[in-house]
Amino acid sequence: MLLLDFLALGVAFALATAYLTKRRRRGLPLPPGPKPLPLVGNLFDFPTQKPWVTYDKWGKTYGDILSLNALGNTIVVVNSAHVARELLDKRGTVYSDRPTVPFLDMMGMDFHLALAHYPHPWRVRRKLIDRSFRHSAMLQYRGVQTTKSHQFLKQLLDSPEAFPSHITHCIGSMLMTIAYDYEIKESNDHYMAINDEATRIATESFLPGAAIVNNLPFLKHFPGWLPGMGFKARAERGCELYKEIVNMPFAHVKLQMRNGTARPSFTADNLTAYQALLGPGDQGIHMETEIKNAAATLYAAGIDTTGTTVNTFFLMLASYPDVQLKAQAELDAVVGRDRLPDWEDHDQLPYIEAVCKELMRWQPATPLGVAHATTEDDVYEGYFIPKGTIVFANTWAMLQDPSVYPSPQTFNPDRHLDSEGQVIDDPLLSSAFGFGRRVCPGRHVAESTLWFLVASVLATFNVSKAVDDLGQEIPIEVDFSDGLVSMPKPFKCSIAVRDDLARQHIQAIAIAAKKA
Repeated sequence: MLLLDFLALGVAFALATAYLTKRRRRGLPLPPGPKPLPLVGNLFDFPTQKPWVTYDKWGKTYGDILSLNALGNTIVVVNSAHVARELLDKRGTVYSDRPTVPFLDMMGMDFHLALAHYPHPWRVRRKLIDRSFRHSAMLQYRGVQTTKSHQFLKQLLDSPEAFPSHITHCIGSMLMTIAYDYEIKESNDHYMAINDEATRIATESFLPGAAIVNNLPFLKHFPGWLPGMGFKARAERGCELYKEIVNMPFAHVKLQMRNGTARPSFTADNLTAYQALLGPGDQGIHMETEIKNAAATLYAAGIDTTGTTVNTFFLMLASYPDVQLKAQAELDAVVGRDRLPDWEDHDQLPYIEAVCKELMRWQPATPLGVAHATTEDDVYEGYFIPKGTIVFANTWAMLQDPSVYPSPQTFNPDRHLDSEGQVIDDPLLSSAFGFGRRVCPGRHVAESTLWFLVASVLATFNVSKAVDDLGQEIPIEVDFSDGLVSMPKPFKCSIAVRDDLARQHIQAIAIAAKKA
C-alpha cells in the first residue's frame, strides 16, 4: 500500500510538472532523446553503468544535444564542446546554477563550492578561492608540492605494493597543508578516513537514478523505518561525517591563531585578510562560515579527482612501456641523474607536460562533470530548455571524439606536441575542469601537482606489469569505475626503483626532511 501511495504522489508530481512545462514551451520541442513512457518518462532508461558511454552512443542517434525526462524533470546531455561552449560559457547567467540533489542536501553538502547555488552563496566562496589559487599565486605552493612529492617517493620505495593508499595520502596531505597547515598521519589518519567514507556515500548517490529520493524528493519526509527508505540512514551518516570534516580542521586553525602559533594556510590567510569583517554580528558570522566552507571544499573537491588521475598515471605506465621510456629519456637529457626534477625544469620538459595532458584527456576524472542547472527558460537551435533543467556536459565524449583525437582510446602524448616537439595549446582539454563560470578554481594547483608527481616518479621508478609465481605477466584490464568520479578499477603493477642512484636521492631527501 505504501508503494502505491509513493507511486501516486510521484505521478501527481510528474503530471503537474509536465503541464507547467508544456504551457511554457510555446510549441517548441525539447531536444531529442529516447522515447519516454507515459507519466514516468525515461525513469527506467537512465544508464547506471558508465552513463557517459551510453550518452555518447545516443548522441550518434539524437545529435550533440539530447534530453530525457524523469517524472517531469528535464535532463539535457551535451556531447559536443561546441554546444557546451554555446550554452555553459556564453549563456552563463542562465546555465551557472547547480541542481538541487535531495540526497546531497540531506547529507549537509551545502558547504561545497562545486554544489553551491548560483549566484549566492557560490559567489563569495568562489572569490575566496580565486584569490588564493589564481595562476599568479601558485608560487606560494611550490614548496609544499615539492615536499609532499618527495615524501611520496619514500613511501613508494618502502612499500610499492600500497601505491593507491600512498597516492591518497600524498594528495590529502598536500591539500590539508595548503588549506589548514594541518599535517595528517602517515597511516590511519582519522580525518582522511571519515572523508573517504563520506565521499563514497555522496558519489554513489549523485548521478540520475542512483538514489530514489533524487527523483521523488518528498520521500525525505517519510520515516526511515518504512520499506525503501534505506537512503535516509546513509544520508544521516554522511551528514555526521561532513559536519566533522568542515568543523574540525577549521577549529584547529583558529586555536593556533589565538595561541599565536598559526603558520600560513588558506584558512589562516583569509581569516587575517578579512579580519575587519569578522567582528560580532551576522556579517562576521557569515564571512567566517564562508571561509570555513571554502577551505573544506579544497580538500573534498581535490582529494578524489587529482588522486584518480595519479592512479590512472600508474595504470598507463604499466600498460604503455614505450611512453615511460621516452619520458625518462627526456628527463635524463634535461635534468640529468644528479638531482630530481623541479618546477624550474617545467618548460624544458615538453614530453612530460604532454603526458600530463594526455592523462586528463584519456580518462577525465569526472566524465560527466558536475551537473549545471538553468535558472530560466531558454531556446537553443529551436529546442526548448525549460527553467530547472539539469544539464550534463559529457566531457568524456568530447575528449574521446575521434575526429579531434584519432584513436582516442590509445594513450598517446605525442598528439599534444607539434612537429618541433613543443606543447600544443589545446583549449578543449580545459573541459576536464568544467565549463563557464563553474570551471574548477583549483585547476592550476591540480595541474602543477600532477606534473610534480609524474616527473618525480618517472625520474626514480620503473613501473611495469606485475608477474605471478611462475614469472608470467599479470594482464591489466584498462577499466574505470562508475560514479561522479571515475577511477581505475583495482589493478596490480610492479614498481621498482630505477637504480641505486635513484634510491640514494630518495633516501637523502628523506633524511634531510627529518632534520628540517
